[in-house]
Amino acid sequence: MRRDAGPDFVEALARGLDVLRCFRPGRPEMTLSDVATATGLARPTARRMLLTLQELGYVDATDRGFTLTPRVLDLGMAYIGSQGLWEIARPHMERLVHETGESSSMAQLDGSDIVYVARVAVPKIIALAVTIGTRFPAAATSQGRVLLAALEVDRLAAVLAQAGRSGVTPRRTYGARDLEPVLREVRARGWALADEDLAVGIRSVAVPVRDGDGQVIAAMNVTVHAAETSVETLLERHLPRLLRTASAVSADWAAWRSMPVATVEPRPGAGGTGGGA
Repeated sequence: MRRDAGPDFVEALARGLDVLRCFRPGRPEMTLSDVATATGLARPTARRMLLTLQELGYVDATDRGFTLTPRVLDLGMAYIGSQGLWEIARPHMERLVHETGESSSMAQLDGSDIVYVARVAVPKIIALAVTIGTRFPAAATSQGRVLLAALEVDRLAAVLAQAGRSGVTPRRTYGARDLEPVLREVRARGWALADEDLAVGIRSVAVPVRDGDGQVIAAMNVTVHAAETSVETLLERHLPRLLRTASAVSADWAAWRSMPVATVEPRPGAGGTGGGA
């Protein structure tokens, strides 16, 4: 039993999720022993979890071990689809990328990491590959700083105390004390810059995306290669376009969330076997 488990905690479910999460970039195929070691589970328990996930279609058995199947994507896309952010943001982000010639992404906070929930990319060689679902340490990214700056003081401290799960070691690390003036500046100017803090060559600027109440629900960025685009160009040419794009996404999001949900009441006396239109 986990030490932090309450009376409603389902240990078997937690173990199954642990098994799914232990498959990461660089180790797409894992043996039973690998999974047991990575999750801290006994081999018989890890085997039962893997066979159950295989039966459900989330894991495949190979000659040398196990791999995830594309069905795992359903779990992440269910979240993105339920939020509606991607469908609302996509046309605006595509227009932004066309105007700037640079990639744009949208991320949300998960603990002390950011998780990418939308992305429109241009083919450029960068130090770190990014796709929907990619995680990075929030403090080292422009999007993460926008999201962290929006938190209340107590919540911010709790988030920063959490261990990251990205597996990425940033080029520059920030403790709570180092981050305080950075976030103060983000709050004052309304955007955040990260200049090769995450990795060499990655430079980005990010702004908040808000709901109808003004609460920050995500951060949107423009990312450039530092060798090609200066900070001045990023801020003078791309930031104004990014601000307009985020404002448009925020407005569409607020309008979409405020739409009434239509319900269809059955007609009195209507049967269940009538013809369809």
